Amino acid sequence: MKKLLTLSLAGLLAVGAVGCSKKEAASSQKESEETTLHISGLDGGYGTKGWEAVVKAFEEKEGVKVDLRLEKNIADTLRSEVQAGTYPDLVYLSVGSKGGLTDTMIAEKMLTDITSVLDEKVLGEDTKVKDKLIDGIYEGLATQPYADGKLYLAPINYSPCGLFYNANLFKEKGWSVPTTWDEMWELGEKAKAEGISLFTYPTTGYFDAFFSALLNETAGPEVYAKLMTYNVDAWKLPEVKKAFEIVGKLAQYVEPTTVANANGDNFKKNQQLILDNKALFVPNGTWLPGEMKEAPRANGFEWGFTALPKVTATGDAYSTTFTEQVFIPKEAKNPELAKKFITFLYSDEATKLFYENGGAVMPTKDASKFIGKDDENALYYTIYDNGAKSNAVGFQVMDNIVEGVSVADANTGVLYATVNSIVNGSKTVDEWYDATVKAVEQIAEANK
Repeated sequence: MKKLLTLSLAGLLAVGAVGCSKKEAASSQKESEETTLHISGLDGGYGTKGWEAVVKAFEEKEGVKVDLRLEKNIADTLRSEVQAGTYPDLVYLSVGSKGGLTDTMIAEKMLTDITSVLDEKVLGEDTKVKDKLIDGIYEGLATQPYADGKLYLAPINYSPCGLFYNANLFKEKGWSVPTTWDEMWELGEKAKAEGISLFTYPTTGYFDAFFSALLNETAGPEVYAKLMTYNVDAWKLPEVKKAFEIVGKLAQYVEPTTVANANGDNFKKNQQLILDNKALFVPNGTWLPGEMKEAPRANGFEWGFTALPKVTATGDAYSTTFTEQVFIPKEAKNPELAKKFITFLYSDEATKLFYENGGAVMPTKDASKFIGKDDENALYYTIYDNGAKSNAVGFQVMDNIVEGVSVADANTGVLYATVNSIVNGSKTVDEWYDATVKAVEQIAEANK
């Protein structure tokens, strides 16, 4: 009996020792978790060096460890982990990215409200985040997906869109770049007399950026915000129809081969029209010069870039801005540290590191100062310094879809895809506008 009791006590002591050991290990692990920021994101077009440099700088400033994981297929990796209940503290994966993980997490209300970050000071600086950012850059549905005035995704890596042209051709002809649509039509007639078309476009999908900027010009940003949430009354305003009418008039000046090549296989042929001086303007983003780098071009060709012309001389010119985003999952273990890291992303130090190590440009008001005057990127990223206003692109995601009805889809939605029919004359502007309003009404009704 004594022997058994002794063995039992020894066993209890051993169990107690193991239990203490486990508790100590758990405590140690918890402390480690609290001081380690876990970031998962996409290894995308800007590469990984910028992130690595910024993470290293943040670690040195805060005395914490950052676990950075960037993968080409991060959406697939994270989806499996999220389903298993494992979440990083910060995710770099944009709305609309391949795999749709971010969109799913938005729909499932799995993101942390980070509105408070806007009033925080940029780490290491004396400026609030909201004062450092480009005006309007965080007010679209890509950052405030529920249209409730609350921020859930922080914008990073911005890319302005606008009209590209051959600046040297304008110099040779003595033409001025139009600042209003009336001046645009006058130039269209001058170019026609020279055998040059005023306009072309790669595919109708590029009208998501074009038309978004145009709606801001004709209807204003407050109405535009309502349009993007399928507000039927807003869509019926005459200033909204005016944007359709401008595109209808522009269709008369489109290069004749455009529609035939406005597809995924031949879109570069339309972009080539600018390099060959067969068309004056093409809507596109900052990736265009790189995409056409090896293409032949007219002697003395020089890239030019401008916002859309204004509706009136006293109105505003707009340039749609695409951004990528970062967000904090609701189940993140270190949300406050993740928020602090977000503020650091907008610092001059991080902005400089991102640009020098991959070319990404943060959406801050003075980011262009890190781009040299001789750098071709200066052409695009000074567009807002020169008076143009920024606007986001994208409709609010609706819970209920209507089979066969789409407004928002850049390739099949009635708002954008119909442009080919307007250009080739198979549909009128009134038919296009009425079909768009009807689609908006159907979607709004389904999502009451």
